[in-house]
Amino acid sequence: MSRGAVWLVSGGPGESGASLYPMLPTLRRSFPGFDLLIPDHRGTGYSSRLCPQEEGVDSLGGMALAGAEWGSCFQRLGAHPELAKDFSITSAAQDLRRLVEESDRGKPVYIYGVSYGTQLVLRALQLGDVRVNGVILDSLVPLQNAAAWDLSQRSNVVDAVGRKVLADCDTDPACHAALGEEAAVLYRRVLAQASQTPAMLADIPGKNLKRFLGGALDVPAARQRIPLLIKALATGRGDEPGLTIAALQAAGATLGAYPQTPPSVPLVSIISISENNLRPQLTMAELAQEEAQLLFSSRLPELLVKPALPTYPRDVYFGQLPQHLPPLLVLSGTYDPKTPYEGAREHVAALRKIGQVDWLTVHGAPHFILWTAPDCFARHVQDFIDGRPARDQACQMTL
Repeated sequence: MSRGAVWLVSGGPGESGASLYPMLPTLRRSFPGFDLLIPDHRGTGYSSRLCPQEEGVDSLGGMALAGAEWGSCFQRLGAHPELAKDFSITSAAQDLRRLVEESDRGKPVYIYGVSYGTQLVLRALQLGDVRVNGVILDSLVPLQNAAAWDLSQRSNVVDAVGRKVLADCDTDPACHAALGEEAAVLYRRVLAQASQTPAMLADIPGKNLKRFLGGALDVPAARQRIPLLIKALATGRGDEPGLTIAALQAAGATLGAYPQTPPSVPLVSIISISENNLRPQLTMAELAQEEAQLLFSSRLPELLVKPALPTYPRDVYFGQLPQHLPPLLVLSGTYDPKTPYEGAREHVAALRKIGQVDWLTVHGAPHFILWTAPDCFARHVQDFIDGRPARDQACQMTL
């Protein structure tokens, strides 16, 4: 017999519920005896799409845009800008509220959200009380109006985590001995050499080392290879680019592939630019100047400059907090290059003025604790649903 229900909200924006399917073994272990319910956010998966024809499962690229579909989809949205508001965070939050309210009221109900999903869940709570026994927020987004952490600052967030990785190498005797000098000093020299000799980056996807290493921070097995990759590029010896790429591919393979897996790029653009970009006037020249000083970067800020799709106006819920909270459990990694640990900490401090918030710090973990630190996740989530809250706890990610 079922103990209750857990509504599982994926990240993104733009990801369908299928992004959580590969995590079902950990989720079953974390919520033993509970029904696991995974909806598709509007605009993703098998839910209503922004471009139904181009994003249809039987279209040229399946649910991903391909070829001429990009042009026809963007043209359709440009001709009907009113569609953007129908796919806002608030619209999706209303969907989530209706789904949760249909749960069996005779048993416990919980909500889990990850990354953007934490923003969506909190927006649903802003719309009014939701009758749930608790909420688990994995990789909590920063406060929406926190200028230091919005999406236009993503490269700075990535760079801060990357510098931690380099500093860790300096304090690790074996890593420091392998490099022979401070990691950041060696890396800057490699970047300078690569700017003069682009052939050095022949094996680096995209030929952009800052972005490639910034992406490697998401995967612990790839992240630990970063110092060795820098050394290999400096000496011209070793197959570290290939080994790092293999680590990234192996991690990606664990995420599975379903017809509805590809994210909705139009939805990503519309929500991100409408609600999570605090510098809409930023230019490419200004961005290039900012990122010239960085060691690690992300492509995301570039995608926010001069958007090609319509946006919607922010509503009264922008930058606000719920008036009431059910019990919350927040899980954040100290090496998160997407939803920074420091930003999550500020958000938790604000939420604690409203209600009960338990906080789990996962040392060494990047984004998406359910995926990157499943043992920490399962243990502390079970404690939470079993009524053993702990205001501040810590766990160590293991490779």
